[in-house]
Amino acid sequence: MIVSHLSIVFSALSSAVERLPYTQLVGGSNPSARILLLSILALPLPSFSSSPDSAGPVYVIPIQGEIQKATVYVVRRGVKAALEANASALVLDMNTPGGEGEAMKEVMATLAKFQPADQTYTYVNKEAFSAGAFISASTRHIWMAPGSIIGAASPVTLGQEGPKELPPKFVSGYAALIRAAAEENGHNPAIFDAMVNKQMGLKIDGREIVAKGDILTLTTQEATRLVGKPARPLLSAGVAPELQSLIEKTIRPGAPIVRIEPTGFENISRWIITISPLLLSGAFLFGYLEFKTPGFGLFGILCGICAFVFLFGHYIAGLSGYENALLLLLGITLLIVEFFLFPGTFIPGLAGLALILFAALNTMIDRYPSDPAIPSMPQLHFPVINLALGFFGGLTAILLAARFLPETVLFRPFRLSTVSPSGSLPSRISLAPGTVGKALTDLRPSGSAEINGQSFDVLAEGQFIPQGTHIQIHQVEGATIFVQPAKPIRKKS
Repeated sequence: MIVSHLSIVFSALSSAVERLPYTQLVGGSNPSARILLLSILALPLPSFSSSPDSAGPVYVIPIQGEIQKATVYVVRRGVKAALEANASALVLDMNTPGGEGEAMKEVMATLAKFQPADQTYTYVNKEAFSAGAFISASTRHIWMAPGSIIGAASPVTLGQEGPKELPPKFVSGYAALIRAAAEENGHNPAIFDAMVNKQMGLKIDGREIVAKGDILTLTTQEATRLVGKPARPLLSAGVAPELQSLIEKTIRPGAPIVRIEPTGFENISRWIITISPLLLSGAFLFGYLEFKTPGFGLFGILCGICAFVFLFGHYIAGLSGYENALLLLLGITLLIVEFFLFPGTFIPGLAGLALILFAALNTMIDRYPSDPAIPSMPQLHFPVINLALGFFGGLTAILLAARFLPETVLFRPFRLSTVSPSGSLPSRISLAPGTVGKALTDLRPSGSAEINGQSFDVLAEGQFIPQGTHIQIHQVEGATIFVQPAKPIRKKS
């Protein structure tokens, strides 16, 4: 940004000096000033460029097979990696029969994030039908392999009776979308319009390329034919027998090539992102149950599985990085510190919960290296909705679990009850406030305590009480015994 501003300033100064009369430049009564001015004008103006280092690698992203949501994840991951590596160019290796319209739109929007925009290429080898033609229009340069085909981009729906054309208003919308992409990248919009809308037809220099009523589809020879004055290729900038030769011809000989490979998990990731609110709710619920039961067991494992699947799915989708996993671990660590080391302080617990919620939200935000530090409202829209669904869904599940699970066979050993073993029910006097006992388990806040030689389930009031601590009854409400650490006995002097 600063370099471009300096370039503008130098250009403006140069233009201003050129407009001054020669006598004003070399005249005047001060020879020293005249010599200094002439020396400055003799210096060459610096050359500034806003383009990135041309030695950056070339990133190649495959657009192979049917275009679907998994394709979006591969492209998103590739574009973000290319931006982080300051790539000098981005090349789409395309061979597709088309695919989903929504996935196509997301791919086009993702490609628009890459800079420099004039270094985006589509290499058609061998097909770029339908959605593939739309994506091709989103790149600045289109090259084709010998014997390739591009076009036939009219939107259709698939039913039991085969492909069916969309109503005219939908066709018009898709036609406008591809024209806008073509105009943005310097292609002839009429060519792509004829690929989408069969009512348009196409004539160039009085020659009919395709008649009205037909959809335009171009072979390699037709796409590279020179038309117009001055003559230029109809659509494809050239022919390359293979991707390597395209890079050698048009980008830079010997340029390092980085290929983004599909991992095979992209289709799984699609479903993980769909159920992300359920995964968040499950993580909150199992985490709560783990803290409510002694030791580390099944609920802790289930909580970890939900968190791992949530992070893994968004990582494969190109949304999340390792930093969010680290934030999540830090948040969990602070919660453990709150429960086991500094119970009742609340500050580590609140900070840990805030970090967990922030990590979950940040995991779902689609961010690029060039984006500002603060996400925009469109970026936050769906992540906030999913986080709210997950959090309140988990809270509801926790409330239901607290209400009903203690009555089940699985949780009966952990439920609060003042019923002691048969024949050992103490009198109300023995359970009077102030009665002293000893914690048999950690009270966090529920657990077991020994009172007058009997074992009871008790509830600590607002704090964590370690095992073996002497406790005393604070109050008894119904079947619930509230306890607190026993006050030390002062010896009389």
